[in-house]
Amino acid sequence: MTSQSAEESGRSAEPMAESDVAAFLEAHPDFFEHQPDLVARLRVPHASGRAVSLIEHQVAVLRTQLQTERRRLAHLIARAQEFETLSTRLHHLYLHLIAAGDLEQVESVLHEVMSREFNAEAVSLKLFPVGESDAADSDPAVAAFLGFLDREHSLCGPLEPERNLVLFGDRSEAIRSAALIPVRTEDRCGVLAIGSSDHGRFGAEMGTDLLDRLGEIVSHKLRVLQETDG
Repeated sequence: MTSQSAEESGRSAEPMAESDVAAFLEAHPDFFEHQPDLVARLRVPHASGRAVSLIEHQVAVLRTQLQTERRRLAHLIARAQEFETLSTRLHHLYLHLIAAGDLEQVESVLHEVMSREFNAEAVSLKLFPVGESDAADSDPAVAAFLGFLDREHSLCGPLEPERNLVLFGDRSEAIRSAALIPVRTEDRCGVLAIGSSDHGRFGAEMGTDLLDRLGEIVSHKLRVLQETDG
């Protein structure tokens, strides 16, 4: 009996594993409510090396988490406001496009409204005939965009020199990034390009939902003009 008690005493003196302590506290969240004196005596090592009480440590952790969530919320609100502003500007552009009576007016509206509402430094609309097997061989402009014309979504980022020259001509050397928006009609396909001298203005990571919507509107307007002319 004495030997057994000694063994039990030895086992009880062994330190508990950290995982066991953590599991116990997780299973008994009200433990410290019944041990107020213990809470007051506990000290938690701080990153600065200064020991603080458990309550102080918890408050500091919660405060940090709150600040992180506030920054995240502020970021989401800013993005939502930016999206709403862009949607409003696109709506104004759509209204102007509806009133355009021909391709020349469509191009004029795109240049004027995109420059005014979106601070676009350069805007270009290029349409190429489709259905001709030798189009790429006879037209360098078509050849430069063969890999783009079948895209469903817009493409943002820096431009290859060939595409840059086709789209922006004499201004191509000043263009460092661009948004390329697919445009399609019954017999043509092409690109609406928005260029910027800022290398980071149009990045590959940008969302393209609004740009794709703009491409759909321009494509629809051009198809309507074709039907009217026909």
